[in-house]
Amino acid sequence: MLNFALIGYGYWGPNVARNLYKNKQIDFKYICDLKQDRLDLAKDLYANDVQYTQSFDEVIADDSIDAVCLAVETSAHFELGKRVIEAGKNLYVEKPFTDNVEQARELKALAAEKGVTIHVDHIMIYHPAIVKIKEIIDRGELGDIIYMDCSRMNLGKVKNDVSAMWDLSVHDLSIIDYLSNGAEVQAVRSMGRIIYSTRPSVTFITADYGSFIANIKANWISPIKERKLIIAGTKKMIVYDDVDVLNKLIVYDKGFDVIKSSDPIEYSEFVVKTRSGDAIIPKLEVGDALFNSLEHFRQCIIEKKESLSGPDAAIRVLTVLEEADKNMIVSE
Repeated sequence: MLNFALIGYGYWGPNVARNLYKNKQIDFKYICDLKQDRLDLAKDLYANDVQYTQSFDEVIADDSIDAVCLAVETSAHFELGKRVIEAGKNLYVEKPFTDNVEQARELKALAAEKGVTIHVDHIMIYHPAIVKIKEIIDRGELGDIIYMDCSRMNLGKVKNDVSAMWDLSVHDLSIIDYLSNGAEVQAVRSMGRIIYSTRPSVTFITADYGSFIANIKANWISPIKERKLIIAGTKKMIVYDDVDVLNKLIVYDKGFDVIKSSDPIEYSEFVVKTRSGDAIIPKLEVGDALFNSLEHFRQCIIEKKESLSGPDAAIRVLTVLEEADKNMIVSE
């Protein structure tokens, strides 16, 4: 059984703690946070089953710890992650992996040198609906992908340490990377608006992946909550709506049929004809994406294999984010 420690019990840390504790193949040994009041909250839940400390050094110095989970602000990922890896411990880190590609590559090289596993919590690729979409695409049911349209918005927590794009679009970029088997981005264009924050609160990315294009919207200032993915293929199309409780995933037998005929026809009827068939709601497996993510990390450590959301996938996502930052037209 592997021994895990959690660093950070703030916004996301309690969710990680709950799923570590729930996994009976993990010995959850430490919760570490600089703030004593957060540790007191954790102790109310886990009592003496877990050790509590304000010292990161204490956790790193414990040779019995096999893996460390970082649930801290993005700006701390690199320095803390580097120390975890240098101590020879496996690293789980929240998204985004690091502040930039250069830091990510350094951690990747260090992990290879130390022989440890890095797992970035691109949580959505462990969601049963996204796994099902991947199966449908891999079976060829959609045909060739034409475009993906991603929308992630809410009237929610406005942050100053990252933009809406780095906070929200990272989810959709990781989904695109997973569904496309790591397709490399060819070109990126972006636009953003800074309001109620020091970073853009509303962002739009258009990315060219060669064989398909993607449109990615992120927004902290919306009257509605939306988590939607539309994938258009040459054979079928998919709509995934994470907010819809009943019908999260629908496969539409809609598209265009190419008309190939030697008979004279009107120009308006030439080339393509729309097709509208059945809509199917696939059965989804029951499962918690965060639990699945942590379990995948555990299995990767045991089997000494690279995580689906390891450094390479994270670097591809960060590459798009960096390019979007560089090219972004920003208004205030």
